[in-house]
Amino acid sequence: MNNVIPVILSGGSGSRLWPVSREGHPKQFLPLVTANTLLQDTVLRAQAVTDRPPILVGNEEHRFMLAEQIRLIDQTAEAILLEPSGRNTAPAVALAALYALQHVGEDALLLVMPADHAIGDIEAFKKAVGQASDCAAQGFLMTFGVIPTAPETGYGYIRAGEVLTGDICRISSFVEKPELDVAKSYVAAGDYWWNSGLFLLPAQLYLEELRRLQPAIAASCEAAMADARMDLDFYRPNQAQFSQSESISIDYAVMEHTHKGGVMPLDCGWSDVGAWSALWDLQLKDAAGNVSEGDVVLTDCEDSYFRSSERLIAGIGLRDLVVVETADAVLISHKDQVQDVKTIVNLLKSQGRPEVSLHQQVFRPWGSYETLVLAERFQVKRIVVKPGGTLSLQMHHHRAEHWIVVHGTAQVTCGERVFMLGEDESTYIPLGIKHRLSNPGKIPLELIEVQSGSYLGEDDIVRFDDTYGRVPDAI
Repeated sequence: MNNVIPVILSGGSGSRLWPVSREGHPKQFLPLVTANTLLQDTVLRAQAVTDRPPILVGNEEHRFMLAEQIRLIDQTAEAILLEPSGRNTAPAVALAALYALQHVGEDALLLVMPADHAIGDIEAFKKAVGQASDCAAQGFLMTFGVIPTAPETGYGYIRAGEVLTGDICRISSFVEKPELDVAKSYVAAGDYWWNSGLFLLPAQLYLEELRRLQPAIAASCEAAMADARMDLDFYRPNQAQFSQSESISIDYAVMEHTHKGGVMPLDCGWSDVGAWSALWDLQLKDAAGNVSEGDVVLTDCEDSYFRSSERLIAGIGLRDLVVVETADAVLISHKDQVQDVKTIVNLLKSQGRPEVSLHQQVFRPWGSYETLVLAERFQVKRIVVKPGGTLSLQMHHHRAEHWIVVHGTAQVTCGERVFMLGEDESTYIPLGIKHRLSNPGKIPLELIEVQSGSYLGEDDIVRFDDTYGRVPDAI
């Protein structure tokens, strides 16, 4: 399958897995099912199907995480396409299709995979893709319908129509997430399959159908790609052109209306990892049906999910609950109501709460920082800089900083001076002075930063130079 090009969509926010998944660090970048992140597992799964490196489609905020995560598993990307703004899956796939036709070949088949799904049986998935590729090469837009194991109300369904070949059928219809009684009837009927969000699409045919069914979307995507530019390792379509596209899913835009749609049944241990109950389903359980991650002690608890990140969770006499703890938030929910976590996230967002977007540990292209203490007129952070990492040359109007190195070696620019700091050494960065921090060593640099001043917000940065090409007001 040398003409199969993985297209991995990584634009989601994963709000239903809050508080672990957040807008600034969503679930595809987290190790939730295996030791790898969901994105890394998706890339490796794609490599089991085809030798072609993937096209990654993501957003501006996550661009460095995308690049770093595939580097950590010794993989490369055909391209990393940055959506100038979120416009859902139909325009995202159009960008990938246009890139593939220009840089890969006219016979390219796009294996479209969300970055945040899990699949247990890779061989079954590979076999299904192989069968679907024959139909795709003959002029069909293929999707994959997961054979349901239960009357699930959290998934949409695809109804299979007439048989095309073997197990592959025409798409009869798409169905929205049903009520429980309706979902039970679908499972009993046998011709309704879960909508997996996985596709195998001839790039040329997808664009032809998009032009026919959604000409305005096709035109904006084509214009955006015609005026795209390279920026470091990233491919940037034109923002003004792309923003004119409607925000719409590939199902609504194309698959529900095309006469060239086919569906391949899939039985491979698939999950969209869309809620904490899905992780309970996927993980190994103790004799009482509990899943425990981190520092957890239980007595007389059954069929529950516990995840500790920072502190001990002790449970007594609990049934069918989800308890998830992070450094700054705790979620407690009945297992049957975890689909409503998004309601809590929207409520927090309306209140302007920072817990929606960021963890206490915030990742940046050079490393990470973590707030340890935040009080009036002073703040304490732990900063970790990757080997070779360099923060921007910057200055602050309202705060001074003290840096104490606890591990590794720092190269410090402070005004006109450039000097080295070793472990247990410190320096002072006065208010209003240009400064920069770099790690010239081969091990991570860790330091404690004490900020003091009248305003400590991250937007008090005047940026003069940045290795990573970030916009002036980025952190």
